[in-house]
Amino acid sequence: MNAPIVSFNHVGKSFDVDGFELEAIHEFNLDIAEGEFVAIVGSSGCGKSTLLRLLVGLDTQFRGQISVDGQAVKGVGSERGIVFQEHRLFPWLSVADNIGLGLVNEPLSAAQKQQRINDFIDLVGLRDFTRAYPHQLSGGMAQRVAIARGLVASPRILLLDEPFGALDALTRQQMQDELLAIRERAKITTILVTHDVEEAIFLADRVVVMEPRPGRIKQVVDIALAHPRQRSSFDFHQLREELLHELTSDDHYQPSVPVQIRDLPLTFIAC
Repeated sequence: MNAPIVSFNHVGKSFDVDGFELEAIHEFNLDIAEGEFVAIVGSSGCGKSTLLRLLVGLDTQFRGQISVDGQAVKGVGSERGIVFQEHRLFPWLSVADNIGLGLVNEPLSAAQKQQRINDFIDLVGLRDFTRAYPHQLSGGMAQRVAIARGLVASPRILLLDEPFGALDALTRQQMQDELLAIRERAKITTILVTHDVEEAIFLADRVVVMEPRPGRIKQVVDIALAHPRQRSSFDFHQLREELLHELTSDDHYQPSVPVQIRDLPLTFIAC
């Protein structure tokens, strides 16, 4: 078996809140293979986004070790790109210039940078909007720009922190399809944080279910469904119910028996 590209070993994280130590993550252990798509799901406050911040190197104060290719993470690096829920595009820069920000620290010539920008504009399907500004884009298009900016430096690992959470339901599903197509073309290891169980099942190879306060792994579920996945299929629905059960119940949970109501008065029905 090949060594994992990402490894979390006994990772813990605490915050100082009003003089008290609040444990946000407790004993998080996970290996991720190269090319794998892993989704981390859980309720608010379970440490999902904190884990991404630690992996990308935005926060270096934690217990345990996080490694990429066997090397301990000690700060940001070009092998890791991140996309947040808000696209965070600069309104005074065009699509091309916003994507180009991802190359600021890359040792490339101007011509090489321009070629890379053009390649990733094509990758996310925005060739006709190269010179457009953020206010001229739909929410889904702006998020595609953010994904291109996260990919343009050719990271080996793409981190996605609720990237479609601010989009309407239809655009969200379209962007999920887009993300799978982009990932297939870019051949990149992907880690998605989401509270949406259906999104996790639709996209990921494995789903990590988190428990809150402190954040820790409750279960890791393999998603053995072939792509393209059908949200209406029995297997998809069954996985969705199983994961929702893990997220919302304790070990003693029993689903309630449906109650059939008969002989309702006609006046009630009419209302």
